[in-house]
This record gives sequence, structure tokens and C-alpha cells, in this order.
Amino acid sequence: MNESYLEVTFRHGRPLAAYFSLPRRPQDRSHRTKRVEPGLIIDFRRDGTPIGIEILAPEKLTLAVFNRVLRNLGLPALKRADLAPLRAV
Repeated sequence: MNESYLEVTFRHGRPLAAYFSLPRRPQDRSHRTKRVEPGLIIDFRRDGTPIGIEILAPEKLTLAVFNRVLRNLGLPALKRADLAPLRAV
């Protein structure tokens, strides 16, 4: 996958959890994880390349916090619309 994308799991019409997939090869697997902000866990390949970010508390996530995590990983920031599915009610 060459582009990032957001997958959201809903329960009773509310976002329960989400996963932000980063560009990666189909065979890439998580080798280790790192908890960063409350409710965010980054998955890394064996070589340390980030492959995704677990969002465990989507209702509490702000764009500023998520963009800070992306910036610390050397990745481009998102726009508000990119996280809009987390606000679906």
C-alpha cells in the first residue's frame, strides 16, 4: 500500500477504535509496538519503520495530538477531514 488510510470500528453507531495504516509492503508485519500519547500505539517493522498507529480512544483524539505523533515519525500532517470518520455520530 502506497498511501495511508484510516479504518474505524464502530459499535452502536459510535467509533470504538481505529487504525491508521501507513504506507507499507503487503508482507510487512508488526515486530514491536510503542505507546505514545494516551490511547495511541505505534506498530513498527523489524527495521524500525512505522507501519501503523492504533487509536484506542477515538473520541478523545485531537488533530493536534495526532499530527504531533506523525511529525515525530517524520510523516506529513493530516487535515481535519482525514480524521472526520472518528467524529461520525
